[in-house]
Amino acid sequence: MKRPILYIVIPCYNEEEVLPITAPQFLGKIKDLAAQGLISDDSRVLFVNDGSRDRTWEIIKRLAKSDEHYIGISQSRNRGHQAAVLAGLMEAKDVCDISISIDCDGQDDIDAMDRMVQEYLNGCEVVYGVRSSRKTDTFFKRTTAQGFYKFLSMMGAEVVYNHADYRLISAKVLKEFANYKEVNLFLRGMVPLVGFKSTSVEYERHERIAGESKYPLRKMIALAVDGITSLSVKPLRLIMSFGMIVAFLSFVGVVWAIIAALSGHAVAGWASMTCIICFVSGVQLMCMGIIGEYVGKIYMEAKHRPRYIISERTQDE
Repeated sequence: MKRPILYIVIPCYNEEEVLPITAPQFLGKIKDLAAQGLISDDSRVLFVNDGSRDRTWEIIKRLAKSDEHYIGISQSRNRGHQAAVLAGLMEAKDVCDISISIDCDGQDDIDAMDRMVQEYLNGCEVVYGVRSSRKTDTFFKRTTAQGFYKFLSMMGAEVVYNHADYRLISAKVLKEFANYKEVNLFLRGMVPLVGFKSTSVEYERHERIAGESKYPLRKMIALAVDGITSLSVKPLRLIMSFGMIVAFLSFVGVVWAIIAALSGHAVAGWASMTCIICFVSGVQLMCMGIIGEYVGKIYMEAKHRPRYIISERTQDE
């Protein structure tokens, strides 16, 4: 049986501190899997520089010169983590049999790749890396992250619980995934939509080896909004349902006011009227904001702008 060619796709943004530490680990994993006969020696570690402002790209170029198993591409500017992962996957899809996307911070257990590749050899086309626990997280991080996944599911986005962007995808799936042309990317919700046989492997997540996290709470919230509005129209349906309830209650209030006026029991009260007006106005603004978010997504999709632009490749040097 032909051994599959594996490309490990690693997005990098301002990772000059951690890259020299984790790059040898990725190379060691490639060589170890090849020595076990699980993958081909033509496998590669593909770094995607996401418009870093530090020396990340210089380090990637130096690594590529030091060993043929290292290769790299650089985006013309910073376009975000999801676009960087997509750029790497699309770069690899025509030259690999399987790809594994993973962050370069050393938090995801690279030894889980052994089980991922084995699951692929057993017939799975997609293998999700799923955290077995969050005991290394702070209480705040653990609570917000778990709420993130539950809220996404509640809003209708199909996601794998406790799965981020550590996954194996076969070239067959990547070729079909290339037909998804969304500009607003939420890969952990888009990949399940492609289908094919899939499974999960659990692993323990470690502390970040060096540098700072590139996903603070602000970016997590923005990612959640992108995921919901890109994959589900449930918020719009909730608006409609809530609007019908408010309209019904308003109708009841009007009937009550008319009856009270006709019976001579009407009592003037500016406080109650002010509360009602403020409440309805707030609901209207909230609904307009949600609708505006969807209109904005439509606007961006209609432009058909490229999701990434590769300006350099180490292979070209």
